[in-house]
Amino acid sequence: MCDELKKLLLPPDKRILFVGVGNVLKNDDGVGVRISRDIKSTPYVSALTVETSIENYIGKINSLRPDILVLVDCMDFGEPPGKSRLIKVEEVNDTTFNTHNISLKRLSEFFPMPVYVLGIQPESVEFGENISYLVECVADKIVKFINKEEVHHGN
Repeated sequence: MCDELKKLLLPPDKRILFVGVGNVLKNDDGVGVRISRDIKSTPYVSALTVETSIENYIGKINSLRPDILVLVDCMDFGEPPGKSRLIKVEEVNDTTFNTHNISLKRLSEFFPMPVYVLGIQPESVEFGENISYLVECVADKIVKFINKEEVHHGN
């Protein structure tokens, strides 16, 4: 994951918007929100937390005019909990996840910039407000990586 994310963060002249998607009341489904809240904004990296209503933020996202859009979300791709992947939105199955009103692939059609999904495999999306240990560890690594990379590029 870090190699793909590093490639995305380079060169440092691209403005990347990380959008945190998910339901904080469904355990690991809140991981995208958790990550977006912890990203430090700089001239090249920013974050927006939309929770379960990303479709309400289409105008806001487009008005921010990022060069690259990364949707951060819990995603079940049959891997062990905490596994993460950065993929182009075109590679995402066109299905609606249980907390989304619209599929991320379909939603991406409303954005003129390249759209990626940073997906994190959940352990549990049952009702609750706790992110599981493995998913939390990966969220911490992702945030530290993004913030560290951007600090490096910002100098």
